[in-house]
Amino acid sequence: MRTLILTGPGGAGTSSLAAAAAVRAARAGRHTVLLSRQRPAVAGLEVEPGLTVVTVDPQAAVEGIWSGVAGTAGAVLPQLTLPPATSVVPLPGAADVALFAELARADAELVVVDAGPVESALALVNLPVTLRWWLAQLMPPGMRALGAVRTAAVVSGAVRRGPVDAALSAVPALEALLARDRLADPTTTGVYLVAAPRAASSAPLRTAAAVLGLHGLRAGAVLSRVLPLAGDDEWTTARAAEQEAALTGLADVAPVLRVPELPVAPDGPDQVGALLDGELPDSAGFGAPVPERYEGAWRLALPLPFAERGAVTLTRWVDDLVLTVGGVRRSVRLDPLLRRCEVTGGRLAEPGTAAARLEVGFRPDPQLWPADLLSAERRTS
Repeated sequence: MRTLILTGPGGAGTSSLAAAAAVRAARAGRHTVLLSRQRPAVAGLEVEPGLTVVTVDPQAAVEGIWSGVAGTAGAVLPQLTLPPATSVVPLPGAADVALFAELARADAELVVVDAGPVESALALVNLPVTLRWWLAQLMPPGMRALGAVRTAAVVSGAVRRGPVDAALSAVPALEALLARDRLADPTTTGVYLVAAPRAASSAPLRTAAAVLGLHGLRAGAVLSRVLPLAGDDEWTTARAAEQEAALTGLADVAPVLRVPELPVAPDGPDQVGALLDGELPDSAGFGAPVPERYEGAWRLALPLPFAERGAVTLTRWVDDLVLTVGGVRRSVRLDPLLRRCEVTGGRLAEPGTAAARLEVGFRPDPQLWPADLLSAERRTS
């Protein structure tokens, strides 16, 4: 199963191109779901064979979740007067949670996500790893073991239910949602950036590429709607030159797919499907970083395309590396080998380029490394 995420600033044509990709895939014989935050403007997509259109309704999603937990919470906390689902006001970020939940529920060979603006797409990508981090902090393995014991005691009648039990009851539902995370495997997730052929479009996409790299993802292509400029008058010549220069800059981020700009919005599946010349090219993420031996120790390379020095921070927290890029923070869990090592430093190699990467050095921690293995490491280094 594959997931395609299309994102770009308002007016760039993200929704139309997401619909085009979904129509192309469905007509190629793939069971496809088009997932969007807003109802597609193109009519007739709902009856396209092989294509299912799902529009996310954050309010309805919050009401559904609340209806499922309010009864349990009300029984545990009878002193509280809980509002009905129709009176619940969604918290900020509810739209991202609703979109992620619909994506997790989607059962199709291919899901095309119209993720909207770049900031919203990055929030969607960052959501599951953030939920896992908070779950690990609030409910570590020891706490979950005690919770299982307490749950058994509640069932047997040895103790009365309380607020802790209400919190514990929410953990399995969250774990079940994260278990269906279609974004967990970067190799089956393709990201496509949509941008106008303007000089100002390149810089935001470079920042987006760095943040995507933080999650093991990379941009598979830049889709740009190109004006069919012809003529030798001064305005046309200048606009054509600017457009070509902008497309050259966008090509530094990812291969550019030129989409012809239409005089009017596409009407119907046939016209919207014609925006693309076939299906989008396959694209895969970087995958999980693998430590490598380096000068008698280890090095972990984390791809961060176009990241600049000063825009990346790195800290170590217990068994995690915590990285911040472009204002977005992610915790990366170290494998068992590196958890028993000390961080010796980090450097951003080839900054500002597509090959930019954060290289983090590690060496065995004498307090955690078996003495005989540590001696062997010293003899061979």
